Amino acid sequence: MKNKFYITTPIYYPSDNAHIGHAYSSLVCDSIARYKKQTGYDVFFLTGTDEHGQKIEQVAAKANIEPQEFVDKIAANFKDLWANLGIDYNLFVRTTDDYHEQTAQTIFQKLYDRGDIYKGEYKGWYCTPCESFWTDTQLANDNCPDCNRAVEKASEESYFFKLGKYADRIIEHIEKNPDFILPVSRKNEMLNNFLKQGLEDLCVSRSTFTWGVKVPFDPAHVIYVWIDALPNYISGLGMFNDKFENEDFWPCDLHVIGKEITRFHTIIWPALLMALDLPLPKSVYAHGWWTVEGAKMSKSVGNVVNPTAYAEKYGVDAVRYCLLRGMGYGTDADWSHSGFVARYNSDLANDLGNLFSRTSAMILKYFGETIYDIVDDDVLNSDIENAYTSYQSQMDSYNVAQAIQEALNLVSRANKYIDETQPWVLGKDESKAAELKCVLYNLCKALTKSAEMLLPIIPQSAQKILDCITFNKSSVTIKKSDVLFPRIDVKMDVAP
Repeated sequence: MKNKFYITTPIYYPSDNAHIGHAYSSLVCDSIARYKKQTGYDVFFLTGTDEHGQKIEQVAAKANIEPQEFVDKIAANFKDLWANLGIDYNLFVRTTDDYHEQTAQTIFQKLYDRGDIYKGEYKGWYCTPCESFWTDTQLANDNCPDCNRAVEKASEESYFFKLGKYADRIIEHIEKNPDFILPVSRKNEMLNNFLKQGLEDLCVSRSTFTWGVKVPFDPAHVIYVWIDALPNYISGLGMFNDKFENEDFWPCDLHVIGKEITRFHTIIWPALLMALDLPLPKSVYAHGWWTVEGAKMSKSVGNVVNPTAYAEKYGVDAVRYCLLRGMGYGTDADWSHSGFVARYNSDLANDLGNLFSRTSAMILKYFGETIYDIVDDDVLNSDIENAYTSYQSQMDSYNVAQAIQEALNLVSRANKYIDETQPWVLGKDESKAAELKCVLYNLCKALTKSAEMLLPIIPQSAQKILDCITFNKSSVTIKKSDVLFPRIDVKMDVAP
């Protein structure tokens, strides 16, 4: 029986169409999911949209359409982008789906019956864009500490969850499980800025608007959007509903999220799971933010990057590669068109593409398609094995950008091997035929291993390499192929 691996994206808030920030989160999950499948795991990959809340109701009203019609359009946009980027998920959860609403209501009822939810009155501050409640002491210069936008004074009848009851258990879990919150900077932030400061009980219903899942025993209230949203990670498995039967994938191996929602996933979500007597996810990885040429992405500014436009012009794998390579582990990253072109030309066209072109051209020139009586090069073999070991270590640690670097290191080593062995010189001397065979055969091995390492990152291009090289017991055959990554002419290029 295969080991199981369960990975999720954040459940995206569909107040507008998807951009490179959303794409990055899903590409990280897709690359890890593909890697796990390569290494023999039974993988379940979940993504989706969080479609309720006051902000959605307001945005839909502004567009003069019903909230359901609005979220239907945005959810379709997300699905289209995932298809365009080759994101191979198992299930797309929408919190407006009947089965998910069943799970959210069942959970709310269970927590109420257990005494963890009680009725009261909320008085405090609310950030509608973040759908977050804040106290006076948590505000930053009277604004939301997450997004720095204005908050509104809120006062309404609400239900509350006894969040503070679970603070000590959450702290203990974090301290006993160092990989629960990744990277360590996020863990320290949650411990020092929130948990050890004390947790107040959490408002978990709203009664001043109607776009949400109804509280099952009090339909004048809707469930607070995060208490509705977070259970998507179990509703999509069939827990507390009768839609699916994938409960054996829980607990989740990895939640991938943006750093701005770390608090919800590492404090509120664990508390809910503890209250339900369910195991906690093994790891929550909170990645950084994307800026565009040093500025925050903003529709009003007009600097939102459309990944579909880039994929249509330069190819899906180019976008996948540059996004995944561009953000370091736990750090922020900046997108620029010039940076995209430079990385594409350097890594994909010059290094990987040129290695494949040179190797295949020399084999076709000197031996036709097939090299017989092949011989290993122990030194290069060792370099290949070491590169793959390092790559596996990085992927197993969810450091995708560094894993890509390990693959590129092997590509660079193979290009250097060409310079060291000078096969074009060997090809001029018939007495050097055996040596030439050895060089070209080992280049094929390095290329194949590089492609295997890059298969989760650039699946179409890596598969082309693998399809062109066939190893037999004592021979290797290579097929002629089109250029993998045509070089971009910087002088003629215009951003899409």
